[in-house]
Amino acid sequence: MSDAAQPTAAEVRAAAEAVKTALDRHLAAIERRSGEDDPAVSEAFNQLAAAAEVYDELLYDRYDEVTPFEIPGAEDTLPPYAGPGEPHAISVLIRRDYTVAEPQRLLAQAQRVEAAEYDDGGDEDEAAGSVPGALGILFGEFEPDEIASRHKEFGLEEGDSTLWVTAAEEPPEAGEWLAAPFEHIDPQAVVCRFDVSAVFDDDASDDEDEDELDFVGDDDEELEPLDADK
Repeated sequence: MSDAAQPTAAEVRAAAEAVKTALDRHLAAIERRSGEDDPAVSEAFNQLAAAAEVYDELLYDRYDEVTPFEIPGAEDTLPPYAGPGEPHAISVLIRRDYTVAEPQRLLAQAQRVEAAEYDDGGDEDEAAGSVPGALGILFGEFEPDEIASRHKEFGLEEGDSTLWVTAAEEPPEAGEWLAAPFEHIDPQAVVCRFDVSAVFDDDASDDEDEDELDFVGDDDEELEPLDADK
């Protein structure tokens, strides 16, 4: 950032005062809260988070310093649950990200599955000859949880993942949401969520890394035969 674009010392001071005011409001809202999910507390929390973020950015831009704390922004939190008290239906939304770390391993595994499918001597499809085709074969053959537990065997490297459980009064009609399965999710209907990310593992010990390697197996070991007879 150029000197001309840097915030002034007065702007940094004003941002610090805004954080102090937001802290006072947050504490006052907590002291007056009417219940566990008091909206006044949530609003004060979001105001404090916003004020802290502004101060942190200005402090860094002006003095190249940071605050010793982090307050998650409103976009990182879910609103209080406001769904049915006794839901008769739930939806489980899962996203898992992978990197295709070893394309040749991925292709080899897909070709093995494809060969087993056509072991009667019929004409083989050439889908396993490309990465998209190989992914289609493997994800069509194996359950997502099995791929997650054996991802290194398939030449994949894990990225972030998240699981959301949402509640509803009644189950949807058959085929109702298939055209747009991940749209129209009401955040207030989310019962719980579980996130996994390398962001949370910065302080992981070497022992934890070794445990992970023991779980997925050694890449140099001979791959076990895949059961393609589902």
